[in-house]
Amino acid sequence: MDLIYLDHNATTALDPEAFEAMRPWFTERFGNASAAYALGHLSDGAVVAAREQAAALVGCTSAEIVFTSGGTESLNHAFRGVWEAFPTKRHLVATAVEHPAVRALVAWWKAQGGEASDVGVDGEGRLDLAALEAAVRPDTALVAVMAANNESGVLFPVAEAGRVAKAKGALFLVDATQAMGKIPVDATAWGADLLCLSGHKFHGPKGTGLLMIRRGVRVKPLMLGGSQERGRRGGTENVPGIVGLGKAAERALARLPEMDRVRSLRDALEARILAEIPEARIHGAGTERLPNTSLVGFAGLEGEALQLKLAEHGICVSTGSACSTGMREPSHVLRAMRVSDAHARGTVRFSLGLGTTDAQIQVVADLLPGLVQALRQGGQVIGLHR
Repeated sequence: MDLIYLDHNATTALDPEAFEAMRPWFTERFGNASAAYALGHLSDGAVVAAREQAAALVGCTSAEIVFTSGGTESLNHAFRGVWEAFPTKRHLVATAVEHPAVRALVAWWKAQGGEASDVGVDGEGRLDLAALEAAVRPDTALVAVMAANNESGVLFPVAEAGRVAKAKGALFLVDATQAMGKIPVDATAWGADLLCLSGHKFHGPKGTGLLMIRRGVRVKPLMLGGSQERGRRGGTENVPGIVGLGKAAERALARLPEMDRVRSLRDALEARILAEIPEARIHGAGTERLPNTSLVGFAGLEGEALQLKLAEHGICVSTGSACSTGMREPSHVLRAMRVSDAHARGTVRFSLGLGTTDAQIQVVADLLPGLVQALRQGGQVIGLHR
């Protein structure tokens, strides 16, 4: 059975060129990047080069890049660092559909004694900019907005949100984790003070990521214990991982034009679903989305049941955010979008990648109608209109 992997929003395969770039830094070039001899200088030079590659993808200067273990660490650095750096500002603004890592930090912020305002979205998942502007106060320390939703793929108006934050004196954080490698990212044009990403979302190694800290912004470090990363993150550098992240960033930037082909495959899959399966709904179809993402609600069944049936045929999909797998209740994203229970419970996410082929999409589109019908007839009907 050939594997058809349609869960690229969860994680991606390591790019072969990134793997080969990493290989020597595991073996003969094993020096500590902080060491004062030649072996260390080689490692330090590799980190410098990777920093430049990552900065080109992010749209910032290399000096603004702080390498981390991934998006979650970067977010913790940003939120906790802002909390400690601005003791007179104890208010936070975030959207109701942020990634669970951000939602956990919003809860942490409130547990420290701070206040937080959630900004909602409409039925298509679009951010309410007027509500965002109304939520920002003189004591707002941070406005946190994702560039693209990890479940629906809906794109957010980050540049406009950044202008709102700046006009009211708040720092602006962009979670660009899902956007990287799928759409152009420009931290400078967006007005981001802080921006985070994870390498494994765009064919880099797992356990790598970065936090962009705009020049002039001072936030407390999360990791203490050394002078690495200009004192912003202590600890011996993960040179192989950083090298792999840099190469993956370089490759992702060069391959951005290929996402047009991925978009056409996504659109073809959605067209087949809507034409051949009754009571199917594409969440967020009425607005701009990532080119690879399709979040589909099938009324009359459980999304997990369809996920398992597809897995039996070697097709990998998600019922939503991978970080929420195992939760039987509809996700907070679908709740915020006010999706009906029937469609929310039957939601499956298809997230395509650069390796996805037309033949694979045809296989999935051919299988889906029969699988959906069988599940609906098997007694798992939830509010299906007949």
